Amino acid sequence: MATFTGASFTTLLSSQQISRQCLAPTRISGLKLVSFSRSGRSNLPLSFHRLQVSCAAKQETVEKVCGIVRKQLALNDDTAVTGESKFAALGADSLDTVEIVMGLEEEFGISVEEESAQSIATVQDAADLIEKLIEKTSTA
Repeated sequence: MATFTGASFTTLLSSQQISRQCLAPTRISGLKLVSFSRSGRSNLPLSFHRLQVSCAAKQETVEKVCGIVRKQLALNDDTAVTGESKFAALGADSLDTVEIVMGLEEEFGISVEEESAQSIATVQDAADLIEKLIEKTSTA
């Protein structure tokens, strides 16, 4: 059995459950510290090389970002914009991306460093960064 522990919960998963979850990305939110350990021999599949934990932004934040992206790019209502949507795939060039970031800064009352802005490729990236910056300013 593998043990995943976090700030507020512990979950035990069998190697079968882990291998099933390796087939699709899984997001776990609200964790400050995550550790992965196993004892003894394991029958984990060879493709299980690393554990990736991503702290996803709140759905409300993702939806707001989707709205801003849709507005900045003047997308039709029938164009799907989700957390996984890549700005480039939606037709955004570098100037559009700058305008999206400016819209996000205005909407959320944050300031995005140029270095951080260059790492944003998807709606989810933007939402995660926003929540990180909001958390940072609220604890300062």
